Amino acid sequence: MRLLVDRLAPEPPVTFFTNAEGACARALLNLLTGREDAPELPILQMVDARLEAGETDGWRHGDMPDDGQAWRDTLAYLDADAGERCSLRFADAPVADQLALIQAVKDLKSGDWHGLNAAHVWSLWTRYACTALYAHPVAWNEISFPGPGRTG
Repeated sequence: MRLLVDRLAPEPPVTFFTNAEGACARALLNLLTGREDAPELPILQMVDARLEAGETDGWRHGDMPDDGQAWRDTLAYLDADAGERCSLRFADAPVADQLALIQAVKDLKSGDWHGLNAAHVWSLWTRYACTALYAHPVAWNEISFPGPGRTG
């Protein structure tokens, strides 16, 4: 029960990401989880809290920096790409441009994106996004999960 109460508590402050990183990460995470029109879930805060606490998946690709640094670097690259594409930061870019920018990373597969393996970047983003989304009780209804310790 404590797990449920903790996850429904008011959103904690963002402490790992800077304001600019947080804005970029929020836009990215909302798009990756399909929540851009319903951002009521604290996905950014959940990812931020994991990174602040150093709670990773326990592994990383050898050609990637540690997860926290990888997040910081890739958010900066997204902002740079958005600047080149539409002269705006990623968070301020039109959704169509945001989608095109992240699709371009995905489409590179194992190709190079700013010196990183694009597939490994995509994996980093989606692992954290999905973990945060499906750890929240509001999302449990979407997948018909009755909750911890309960059966359907």
